[in-house]
Parts: sequence; C-alpha cells; structure tokens
Amino acid sequence: MQEQVTLDRRLKQVVDFIPHGSVLADIGSDHAYVPCYLVQNGIVDRAIAGEVNRGPMEAAEAQVALIGATDKIDVRLGDGLAVLNEDEATCISICGMGGSLIRSILEAGKNKLGAVERLVLQPNVDGEHVREWLLASGYVLIDEQIVEENDKVYEILVGERGSETRYSQNEDVRKWQLLFGPYLLERRPDAFKLKWRREADKLDYVLGQMRSGEQTEALLEKQGTFTLLRDKMREVSG
Repeated sequence: MQEQVTLDRRLKQVVDFIPHGSVLADIGSDHAYVPCYLVQNGIVDRAIAGEVNRGPMEAAEAQVALIGATDKIDVRLGDGLAVLNEDEATCISICGMGGSLIRSILEAGKNKLGAVERLVLQPNVDGEHVREWLLASGYVLIDEQIVEENDKVYEILVGERGSETRYSQNEDVRKWQLLFGPYLLERRPDAFKLKWRREADKLDYVLGQMRSGEQTEALLEKQGTFTLLRDKMREVSG
C-alpha cells in the first residue's frame, strides 16, 4: 500500500488553488510534496518538481518513487523556471521563498510563462514584491489567503493573466494595497492582524534604537517614514 502524502495548513491552502487538470510546475519543491499530493488525489495527471541543488532534487526523487509516481512527476535540476520547456506548464507554484526571490525567478523565466494560466505564490516575506511584479507583468491578483501555523504567518497569492485590477487608481491607496494585499486588507482575518501587529512591534523597536542615537536630518526623515508605516500597521491590525 502506497504511503499517502499529507500537507501542513500552508501547503494545503496552496493546493486548494491549483486547478484540476493542470500541468503543474512546482519550483523549489521541498521533497515534491505538493506534486505528490496532487497526483495522489487525482487533481493533476502530470507535474514537474524543480530544485536548484542536487540534494533536494534527490530527496524529491525519493519521495516521488515512494508513492509510485515516477511516470507522472518529473523531478528536474535547474535554476528557477529554467527547468521548464516553453509552453510546458499551465500552472506554476513557488512556495517558501522570499518575495524578492520569487519575483526574480518569475522575471528571469518570463519566456516560460506562455501557456501558464495561473501562478500560486507563497512568499515567506516581502509579499509586496510579488504583488508589484504581478501588476507590472500583465497578471491580475485574483485571490489572497493568509495562514498562521506553528507561530508563523504565511501569505498565499494567486495570479492569472488579465488587465482588470483590484487596486485603486489613487497612488497612496494603491501603495498600501500592495503592502498589505487588497483582498486581505478587506477581509482582515486573525492571521493578518497577527502578522501586522508583529511587524509594528518590530518597527517600534527599530524606532527606539534610532531615537537613542545621534539625530541627523536624514535620520529624522527616516524616523518619520517608519513612524507612518508603524501607525498604518497598527491601524490595519486593530
């Protein structure tokens, strides 16, 4: 009897956004748990698991073999979307990385996105970098979720090609929407409030350190920027 793959809350939320029948490319696949789960549960028939280092690639290969899915899941070694052929994947998931790294992977691999209908992205930090890339690259942010697990908070962002946008035409409003997430800002679930309370606390500490030092004009200006940001974080997490 094959071992059934189980996922934590974070990855379960990710797979809930993978369309049935997709050809999935999971980049930075972490033992290929997401592709294995999707194949085992009949959500996709074919997937690619990409890893940039040989050790994680071999761990993914072992997991795929364990569930008997070597005919359905290709494990490949390569940097980002370089593991893909053009027009091969219809859905891409990238999880567990910083937002700036996810953005750079997508930007470097733009030529591999021709057939991609959906992006499911889970940045550990700096989600605004991912939102900015989607907005600038012809993708609509169609949904966001946020999950708290083991005292950590994770955002999941879902993009599809399109021109309509959830963002305000007002630049000041859009700035905050990009930082906090337009859907999450509307819903403000408990995990969202927890995340931004923590971020505000971090800024409080930074501000305290800054005020204890020499007060130059440049430092005072930076303090003002940080104070505004902290106050906005307090507002949305209240």
